[in-house]
Order: sequence, then C-alpha cells, then structure tokens
Amino acid sequence: MSFEKTALMLFRDVTHWRTGERFTLAVQDGVVVPAPARPGPGARVFEARGAVVAPGLVDVHVHLREPGQSAKETIDSGTRAAAAGGFTSIACMPNTDPVVDTPAWVEWVQRHGEAAGHCHVLPIAAVTVGQRGEQLAPLEALARAGAVAFSDDGRPVTSAAMMRRALEYARPTGRPIICHEEDPTLKGDGVMNEGFTATRLGLRGIPAAAESVMCRRDSDLAELTGGRVHFAHLSASASFDALRDAKRRGLRVTGETCPHYWVLTDEAVGDYDTHAKMNPPLRSEGDRAACIAAIADGTIDCFATDHAPHTADEKARPFTDAPFGIVGLETALALTLTHLVKPGHLSLTRALELWTEAPRRVFGLPQVSVEAGSQADLVFFDPELEWTVDPETFHTKGRNTPFAGWQLEGRVLATMLGGRFTHVADGVAFESPGGVGAAR
Repeated sequence: MSFEKTALMLFRDVTHWRTGERFTLAVQDGVVVPAPARPGPGARVFEARGAVVAPGLVDVHVHLREPGQSAKETIDSGTRAAAAGGFTSIACMPNTDPVVDTPAWVEWVQRHGEAAGHCHVLPIAAVTVGQRGEQLAPLEALARAGAVAFSDDGRPVTSAAMMRRALEYARPTGRPIICHEEDPTLKGDGVMNEGFTATRLGLRGIPAAAESVMCRRDSDLAELTGGRVHFAHLSASASFDALRDAKRRGLRVTGETCPHYWVLTDEAVGDYDTHAKMNPPLRSEGDRAACIAAIADGTIDCFATDHAPHTADEKARPFTDAPFGIVGLETALALTLTHLVKPGHLSLTRALELWTEAPRRVFGLPQVSVEAGSQADLVFFDPELEWTVDPETFHTKGRNTPFAGWQLEGRVLATMLGGRFTHVADGVAFESPGGVGAAR
C-alpha cells in the first residue's frame, strides 16, 4: 500500500513505545508533526486502536550477499525482509564477492540500497584487502565513501599486529572495528558447540574459549591503541564477562548479541539440523542464561540479527559441509517480545531501546523518535498478536531458520521510511474504519 509522502496522515489511538500513553500520531512531508485538532479534507486517518508505535528498528549486522551472491539474497530482497521485520536501517557486512574493500564498492552498495528504497542501507567495509588479513584496506577512504564501520566478519583478524594497526588507522575516522571473535586454531574443523550434543552426534566441537580469548585480546588492543572495538554476535558466558570487564576498565568496547543466543542452545541441532548451524555456534544452557543476564544488566550494548541467508541446496548438504548461518530479520522483534519481554527479563521499553536508540548510539547514527520534528522512520506493531513462523512467507530469499513452525507473540503491522510505507502486513486494513487494529 502506498501513500504520498506529503499527505497528512493521522494514526489515532496509537500507544507510545516509551510512555505507554495513547495519542494521535501525525506524519506529513516525511516527518512527525503536531497532530492538528481538525484534519483538513486531504488527510488520511487511520484507527490504530492501541498499536505500539516506535522508532524504526536498526540492525547493525546483516548479510545482504550482494555483490556477487544474489542466489542467496539481493539488496532488494534483503531490505524487503528488513522492512517486514520493522527495520528502517540496516548495516551490511562486506564478505561478498567481491569483498567490499574499496570506496567504489561502498558507493555501489549505497546506490543499490537507495534504489531498492525499503530501508536505509549502511555499508560496512572490510578491515583488510579481500578479508585475507594480509594488507590493511584504505580505511580513511572507505569512511569518506560512507562506510559506517569496518569488519572482516565471517572470519577473524587473526594477527594481533594487524588488528593493532587497524585500530590505529580507524581511530581518526571515529568508526569501530567490528570483530568476529574466533581463534581459528581453537576452532579448527569444528562445526558446532563443543559439548555433550557434539559428542553424541560425533561432530567436531568449537569451544567457547575460541571466542572469549579473542575478546580478551582485542580488549587489550583497544586499551593499547585507544581505538573502538565492537564485539559481533557474542554467544559465550566468558565472552560476556570479557565485555563486562572491558567496560569496567573504561575501554572503548561495545558488544552485540542475537536472538538465537538467548532463545536456543546447542540441543537445537537435534539430529543434524543444519538450520541450527551457525557461527558462533549455539552454546550451552549456561551460556544462554549468561546471555540473558548480560542483556538484563546492561553489558550488551545493542541487539543484531546476523541475518545470513543461504540457498536450500546449501543447507541440504550433510551437516559438516553445510554453511553456517540463519536468517533473522523477520523474526527478530517477535523473538525479543516472546523470549525477553514476556518472561520479564526486560521491559518493553528497554527491549526496543536495544533495537533502536542503542545501535544508533554505537554507530553514531542520527536518532529517530516519535516526537514532532523527527524523520518518520517508524514501526507499528501489536505486541500481543500471535503468529506462526512460516519461512515460505518470508520476504528474504533465505528459508534457513530454526524457528519454522514456532508460535510467537508480537507482529509487525507496518513500517514507515521517511513518511512512506515500506511494509504493510497481510490482513491489515489501514484506512478507517478498521486501521492497524484490524489485524487483531
């Protein structure tokens, strides 16, 4: 459904994400405006009936697969999935083919994101040329071209000397180095978490220490250089401790975790289910509990999905040969509401902060609000609406999710980018009478 960006739109009886109060939200010319007492004849009026409105979600860790891997995902399909998940900004990783390690490729990603028009696409550029860990990429030029961060995600920066230089050269740009924390000598040929399930299945395990020792190393390098480190997709108890310790030391270190780490354990692999194969791997119940504790006590700075689509043929391979990764954009909010907010681990406001304001702070992005004068990058959702995860209805090309068939609470009803709808859920009647609440 499409409406003119300039038209006045009134959403009656929406619930403010922070205060919980019901009010009328007005949007015109792409921004939130004061609600008029009497709308003119050209206004669009929607009966929202208490749907929660919040700033658009932000995902700082997405694999859009372009350039070069369009069979898995395209910028268009990935950003459609983002809009369906309530996201208005996503930062995409550079481990494409070719790798995004030049200003020209950063600009290419930006152009294609703008052309798709479903959400803001923020390119992350490689730390090293080709992500090979041998030669530093031109970080300053990449930042000037529009890269919001640097990462060799998909693989670690193995050399401590290279990581030191990267932090030193990145420091003047103000951009963080996003670290895929993994000691390859400890990971070896591991394909899942080291533990009972791996032993039962006869699979090589990846110890939690493969992640945590690199977190400790890069904390020390952040202290040495004064550079900014951001830990990607943290999964292990000892890694959360390393982040907690870095914060106590006053270092410029931040960290993220993903829904699958607070929802699942390595037992989800079951009998070789490749949809539960990811890197870092799903960990133990103790690690899952530590993840929730790190979220609750403020150790975790923001959430991310690590959305990593693969083709069905790739995931149909034997477990040891199948690629790591799951899709996450279209289930992220519901997994947050169902498994963090509903059990009482977080308030709704704090959970939304970790998907909205917090990632914007970490990456230095402009803040968005639902107050007058803010750009109308917004999500409308029903926190109590139950739905069943059906990968065949996803907008992403990827169907690789371990949550197929799960019953979740919390459904994105609509997403708005600059005052323009980029997603309206099936069954949602937006024009009065009815409105957002008609989906209930």
